[in-house]
Amino acid sequence: MSVSVEERIEQSETRVCKAVFPPTVNHHDTLFGGQALSWMDETAFITATRFCHKSLVTVSSERIDFSQPIPAGSIVELVGRVIKVGRTSIRVRVDIFVESMYEAGRTKAISGEFGLVAIDDERKPTPILDN
Repeated sequence: MSVSVEERIEQSETRVCKAVFPPTVNHHDTLFGGQALSWMDETAFITATRFCHKSLVTVSSERIDFSQPIPAGSIVELVGRVIKVGRTSIRVRVDIFVESMYEAGRTKAISGEFGLVAIDDERKPTPILDN
């Protein structure tokens, strides 16, 4: 049974929740930017892998927008979604939403795009989609 690209995109959407605790914050008591990028890259990787089930490497991160600081003691949800599929590459958008542990509501705090390339056993680019 063949699954359309649109269905694969829907099925590969990835949601990861994390708690922002002291080891992940800076001297302002907000999430380290580097920690956020690490979590985003991991979410992009999982999303892309779920889409194509190939070996992948990250080749770019682009337009990372830090809209608001994420305070310690928050819960964040990272949402990854495939936004473009090329021959050997795939682009994933990752948004981080922040919410308080003790109040309802959430807002988007960070967003960015990641480029990944499928590689074969010799680490050469290989097609994302099998024909």
